Amino acid sequence: MELDQWIANVKKGQHPEEHELQILCEYVKEILVEESNVEPVNSPVTVCGDIHGQFHDRMKLLQTGGHVPETNYIFMGDFVDRGYNNLEVFTILLLLKAGVWILRRMPEKVWECKYMAVLYRCF
Repeated sequence: MELDQWIANVKKGQHPEEHELQILCEYVKEILVEESNVEPVNSPVTVCGDIHGQFHDRMKLLQTGGHVPETNYIFMGDFVDRGYNNLEVFTILLLLKAGVWILRRMPEKVWECKYMAVLYRCF
């Protein structure tokens, strides 16, 4: 998976192809099955809730709160339902979850993404 490229594309408003989303969902599903129900989170951490499909607001959160790895984030829920960019919001959260997992499990693998966030198992 080309996570950096997928993240850049989603930020530009481009949707991944259906088969790419299927690959991403299967990958994150495997991650969530491996994780415990409660994951440790290092402080300090910025807790964010109720994004409601507001993609641009979500991206503003990162801009205001600080980019990772300087800032850790937890996105609590209500990712989609009211906003116009539900797909983009959930896609970017899945991509970030995949990126965080890669860095935790394979720190020798170089994967640079300044928009990566620490995500709690919340979806």
